[in-house]
Amino acid sequence: MAFERVKRTRRGDFQVRIPAGERELLRTLPDQLRDVLTLGDPAQDAALQRLFPAPTLDDESINAEFERLMRGDLLAERLASLETMERTLEAERLSEEELVAWLSAINDLRLVIGVRLDVTEGTTAADFSALPDDDPRVRTYALYSYLTFLEDHIVGALGSGLG
Repeated sequence: MAFERVKRTRRGDFQVRIPAGERELLRTLPDQLRDVLTLGDPAQDAALQRLFPAPTLDDESINAEFERLMRGDLLAERLASLETMERTLEAERLSEEELVAWLSAINDLRLVIGVRLDVTEGTTAADFSALPDDDPRVRTYALYSYLTFLEDHIVGALGSGLG
């Protein structure tokens, strides 16, 4: 990677080198995801179903019990990650815990956007490169690609220095 956005330091924390324009973009995303998480209807929203998958495909009673017992905790964890990302968005250094929160929030954003774009394992950049410039999916796919790029930098930084 020519210009690493995130790099582990000798002290064990992480240097974050995200340009101002990218930080401005990132600043707009937590509120949007928070709205999906807190205002969306899991029965109607495939993105929420992707973020909170049912533990079984064929036992509604187990799914309902899991939902009752775990949904609140899972939602709280996602919201806490968003809050950490928002609070530390201007930081030039992050702790490992803070960077893991960023990773969680960015991954959740990618999952939601991926569902909205109908991205599958077989989807490639070529699937979107032929879209006309005025297609609204072009900007959304660019955001998805950027978040994938940033997530890759975060995972690389978190994995550096291991073993």
